[in-house]
Formats: sequence, structure tokens, C-alpha cells
Amino acid sequence: MALELFAGVPVSDFARAVAWYERLLGGPATFEAHPTEQVWTLAEHCHVYVVLDPGRAGRALVTLFVDDLDEVVRGAAARGVEPDSRETYGNGVRKVHYLDPDGNEIGFGGAPLESDG
Repeated sequence: MALELFAGVPVSDFARAVAWYERLLGGPATFEAHPTEQVWTLAEHCHVYVVLDPGRAGRALVTLFVDDLDEVVRGAAARGVEPDSRETYGNGVRKVHYLDPDGNEIGFGGAPLESDG
């Protein structure tokens, strides 16, 4: 079975959200699905889209597990987006949470840091 994953993020102010996601994700959307939906292709078969849908805005939960969490956080910070919170699970897996202007949560997870011991 072929699979494409599209994770949707409903927003109340489309222009504001697109500008924020451009800063978080490092550039403009990959394509415009229609005038009120922008899509970022983050990896093969893996997409996040922002869509104008005020009634659902602020309820999305999206987590992306990346190979270099620290680099993602540094890149977002350089573009003016700081995490709202960070956590480390008991097994060492780390997660950084970002909240967009509507309160949608975009999380980035990363593997445990390697210990020197």
C-alpha cells in the first residue's frame, strides 16, 4: 500500500499562520493546495499543511521525530521562533513543543543524547 501522510493544522488567521510556519519550518510552503491551504513537504511522503478553519483552530497536535533535534531548535531560534516547553522522557527521548499563534502544538522529538560514560 502506498502512503502519503498529510498532518493538518487548522488556523484562524491564514496569513499570520503561514508567516509563523515559514519561520518554524525554515522556508515557504512547498505548494499551495488552494488559496487558504499551504503544504510543506518535510520528507518523502511526509507533509504538514496549514488550512484556514477558524472553528477548529488551536486543536492540532503534530509531532515530528527528527535525527538532529538540537539543530532544528537552533534553526527555529535563528528565525525567531522559540520553544514553549521542553521535556525529556524516562528513556531519554527528548521533545520540544512549539505553540503557533492559535495554540496548535507542533512538537519535535529526538533521540536521547549520547552519554560520555
